Amino acid sequence: MDLTIHQTMLPHDDPDASLAFYRDVLGFEVRNDVGYGGMRWITVGSPDQPGTSIVLHPPAADPGITEDERRTISEMMAKGTYAMILLATKDLDGTFERLQAGGAEVVQEPTEQPYGVRDCAFRDPAGNLIRINEQR
Repeated sequence: MDLTIHQTMLPHDDPDASLAFYRDVLGFEVRNDVGYGGMRWITVGSPDQPGTSIVLHPPAADPGITEDERRTISEMMAKGTYAMILLATKDLDGTFERLQAGGAEVVQEPTEQPYGVRDCAFRDPAGNLIRINEQR
């Protein structure tokens, strides 16, 4: 089997804030920005990984979600417990400083974890947890 990771999905509740964060703070390129029915899907990714993207999507877009589920998703997003992504960098300290200077909400400063990685953590404007591992 020949499989690659093409896209992953992260919810957003403010497309303009999410776009500014992923483009201006993280430095990702915008690959697509599509609106439909008052909602907006934004595809971003690292310029160094043209085949892998993050799709920032409105969580209410799935027609199979009930109103109770929408409410639960909104509550979990507000608490920052709904979604996460793990990124990697060779310069964790420099990346941390850039994100902090860009106004990202710091969850954890660069830390040597007992399970063998050095990482830090932030939240994006929708509350999604972004952990960043240091590549060694």
